[in-house]
Amino acid sequence: MQTVLDSCSSRMDKCIASLEGEYLSMRTGRASAALFDKIKVDYYGAETPLNQVASISSPEARLIVIQPWDKTVLPAIEKAIQKSELGLNPNNDGKLIRVNFPPLTEDRRKELAKSAKALAENARVAVRNVRRDAMEELKKLQKGGEISEDEQKDGETKIQKMTDKAIERIAKVAETKEKEIMEI
Repeated sequence: MQTVLDSCSSRMDKCIASLEGEYLSMRTGRASAALFDKIKVDYYGAETPLNQVASISSPEARLIVIQPWDKTVLPAIEKAIQKSELGLNPNNDGKLIRVNFPPLTEDRRKELAKSAKALAENARVAVRNVRRDAMEELKKLQKGGEISEDEQKDGETKIQKMTDKAIERIAKVAETKEKEIMEI
């Protein structure tokens, strides 16, 4: 039974970690280096993550500075940022790239908040699916005679508590992200 509980806990943690990863790559009013984590650059014929060919810093709230370790890759970085779905316009000065983040419009912030809520709901559904799978596993163990009915009920109670905690954590993460999106 303990393996079922451990597996359930681990899978729920992964659901929350996945949501947090999605939120990191979601644009808000502030400049964040994490937005560039998914951008890949053509570096000598190989698709390489941007953060492996350049340092990315945020000296101001609405500015990202990308300084490549190899100056010859500047045009490729610029092209990769323009092709990304971030909708940003990089400025290349021959040594580094500056990316200004224009303030988000009210409509765009509402759209992003709605998207953040949808991601949170998907995470909640994933957690509930993990709960369902764990409950079914406990029923199989009980039917197979490996655990008693009392142990099954105890396990189900523990799984429900894990589910409640996970959903609570998702709500906190979602609320934080929504506030971040809606601030001007």
